Amino acid sequence: MPIFHKISLRPEVENYLKQSFMNEEVVSASSKQEAERRFEALLIHLAHPPSFTTVRVNTHLASVEHVRGLLLNELEKQFSGSSVPVLQHPALPDVLLIPVTGPRRNIEKQQCEVIVGAQCGNAVLRGAHVYVPGIVSASKFMKAGDVISVYSDIKGKCKKGAKEFDGTKVFLGNGVSELSRKDIFNGIPDLKGIGIRMTEPIYLSPSFDNVLPSYLFLQNLPSAVVAHVLNPQPGEKILDLCAAPGGKTTHIAALMQDQGEVIALDKILNKVEKLKQNASLLGLHSIRAFCFDATKAVKLDMIDGTEGTPPFLPESFDRILLDAPCSGMGQRPNMACTWTLKEVTSYQPLQRKLLNVAVQLLKPGGVLVYSTCTVTLAENEEQVAWALKTFPCLQLQPQEPQIGGEGMVGAGLSPEQLKQLQRFDPSVVPLQDMDTDCLGDAKREDMIWLANKDCIGFFIAKFLKCKSTEEKVSRK
Repeated sequence: MPIFHKISLRPEVENYLKQSFMNEEVVSASSKQEAERRFEALLIHLAHPPSFTTVRVNTHLASVEHVRGLLLNELEKQFSGSSVPVLQHPALPDVLLIPVTGPRRNIEKQQCEVIVGAQCGNAVLRGAHVYVPGIVSASKFMKAGDVISVYSDIKGKCKKGAKEFDGTKVFLGNGVSELSRKDIFNGIPDLKGIGIRMTEPIYLSPSFDNVLPSYLFLQNLPSAVVAHVLNPQPGEKILDLCAAPGGKTTHIAALMQDQGEVIALDKILNKVEKLKQNASLLGLHSIRAFCFDATKAVKLDMIDGTEGTPPFLPESFDRILLDAPCSGMGQRPNMACTWTLKEVTSYQPLQRKLLNVAVQLLKPGGVLVYSTCTVTLAENEEQVAWALKTFPCLQLQPQEPQIGGEGMVGAGLSPEQLKQLQRFDPSVVPLQDMDTDCLGDAKREDMIWLANKDCIGFFIAKFLKCKSTEEKVSRK
């Protein structure tokens, strides 16, 4: 049984998603009842965390086995000597999997309460402590050192600084307050440290705050698949069009053994700075990051400008990753999304602009990987169908490794084309209750299977550019 209700969405957004997941082709392939059951299961899964925390080892600085040993020692400290398995993924050799235990249903709720915002609540479910900016409300007499119960205000109705809240709230577990109520709401302005140290969370996930920061990168499993599908080679010139905060960028550089050039673009300056910090922390020198609007990344004339900086001449890159801005409807856990239908559907035109740029910048014979962390048909399979129709030079390619399921019907793609896509859909597996006893009894292959299935919602397509798009160049 799920411990939370399904993700809270605006009615028009839920109806929009339902139309995709119950389109005519889906219903005829199974049944209306089965399609509806799968859709409801998806909404419930989205409100819960994945069954595993996934970390990627920075193989540029250390071996996977060495880092795994360091991580086992760290987890033993975090879990007070309890043994927690750390599995190396068989198809993703630089990925380690740590099971998430829970939900724990016997935690005693306390009289003293703290209410946090929905985003903070999502982070707590994945192992984070409660930081002061996430606290919305605290009980009247809360003091530092008090054991308190933490709840998430999933509807966004609690007023900042309130002393009690009777609206819709979801229990996240218990913790110890580092500060008093007065410190939080009337104390030092812009306080950003830990406000509540979680001691009995509903879901027990390891914390990765400053844990082996040069060796590990916290990354969802499908996100770690992407760079392997791109398959960058040492010495190549690679473009990551929408790169921040740099998880996939740094993965690409590590797979290239930091040999070659990885150009990373993002239009938000502080995100680019964070990307540069991550690259430096991981000891990677092949990455060059620019604050630049990727929709304008093609140089429109041949006049010499600043060489090596955006915009770039057409057909300049061996491989391109377009991890596109998207509605993010596959992220987990996500107990509530307040987005309007207009916001959810606003990404398709931007994604098409970026695909157009990517095709122009890719060399003939080059590889383009398109990915999103959403589950909508419009941002995934429909975009693939549009790209194949719009750019005859593109051919859909099989992916390696193939861990996700095939694409969803309803966008006019053939069965063969759907098999070449990867759609990660957590609704294909029942929600799991995981405790230390079942971990001890579980077979390794069963745990890997569960990690592959019970992850975030995600989508990957891989294209080969089979001929030049530069007509003038091809005529010469």
